[in-house]
Amino acid sequence: MDFIKGMDVSTLLEEEACGARYFDGGEEGELLAILKRYGCNSVRLRLWNDPYGEDGAPYGAGTNDLEKLITLSKRVKAQGMSILLDFHYSDFWADPGKQTVPKAWRGFSVSEMEKAVYDYTAMVMECLMKEGVSPDFVQVGNEITNGLLWPSGKKPEFENIAKYVSAGIRAVREADKNAQIMIHLDNGGFNSMYREWFDEYIKRGEEFDIIGMSYYPAWHGTLGDLTYNMNDMAKRYGKKICIAEVSSGFTMEDYKEYEKLPDDERKGIAIKPEILEKLEYPMTKEGQSDFMQDVMSRIAKVEGGMGFYYWEPGWIPVPGCGWATDAALAYTGEKGPGGNEWANQALFDYDGNALPTLETIKNFKG
Repeated sequence: MDFIKGMDVSTLLEEEACGARYFDGGEEGELLAILKRYGCNSVRLRLWNDPYGEDGAPYGAGTNDLEKLITLSKRVKAQGMSILLDFHYSDFWADPGKQTVPKAWRGFSVSEMEKAVYDYTAMVMECLMKEGVSPDFVQVGNEITNGLLWPSGKKPEFENIAKYVSAGIRAVREADKNAQIMIHLDNGGFNSMYREWFDEYIKRGEEFDIIGMSYYPAWHGTLGDLTYNMNDMAKRYGKKICIAEVSSGFTMEDYKEYEKLPDDERKGIAIKPEILEKLEYPMTKEGQSDFMQDVMSRIAKVEGGMGFYYWEPGWIPVPGCGWATDAALAYTGEKGPGGNEWANQALFDYDGNALPTLETIKNFKG
């Protein structure tokens, strides 16, 4: 298998609808085509069960329902790239801080929830196979560090966590025995947490193929921590290793003029200035490029190191494409505002021009 140089472009349809334009060397092009030109060979796409309010209002951030997944999958396959399908098992973002049960599954018992995971996963896989866009890799849950489908599947309820994850795995295996299955946690530098989680899961759960990690240098430890954890996980459990989410900033310049939002509706840059001094690479174009060169080199040296997926390289600041709408905030119970907070970590500048990091990715020999 070739070293995976992957990208998560789940907001792409919304970006395009909001007017985003992408350029390579001054020439405008379609995002996936530009990424392929720079060596991208796989795309990660998230799936939310029902990302709409009771009145049909979209949740935003791509509003990634099954229809949009099929549309994007066809575009990805047309470029000759593989697909990593990312089941969130929620109607909106699922991560270590929230794993909100889908509206349709509220009040379910553990056995009902287990069945719902199986049935939903099987339905999605069947739809994708009928459309000729079967995923090559499947994540059963997104950053399930603290479990999934809370509260019944919240850590330390490892019995229920294993039941839910295993139900998803069985559904994928029965639909497509060739799909490789990933279990994905965040905080790739936190070795003791990974050991506890996988020790507990492996006692109870179905077999899987890949340990997926998120690694964001502002929050997830040093590159040395990540390297130690990747090597330990590969040796300890005999699984392939993939950095399922990674990014680094190229500037700390604000992008308010691009979003065209009042201050009280802007999320602002995710990485605050006080974090900068902890980073091993500066938030500059050169720093971003050097960071990815280092990350790729470290993954390639891990036994079973598959590659990476850069998180949302095309999420540039355009009016109307933020991380959450009011309807979404009502669903998760979080506070706004809901603007873009990731634009300074994309692989295109605020005007949509390809950054030097893409050339670094292209030239890397895994």
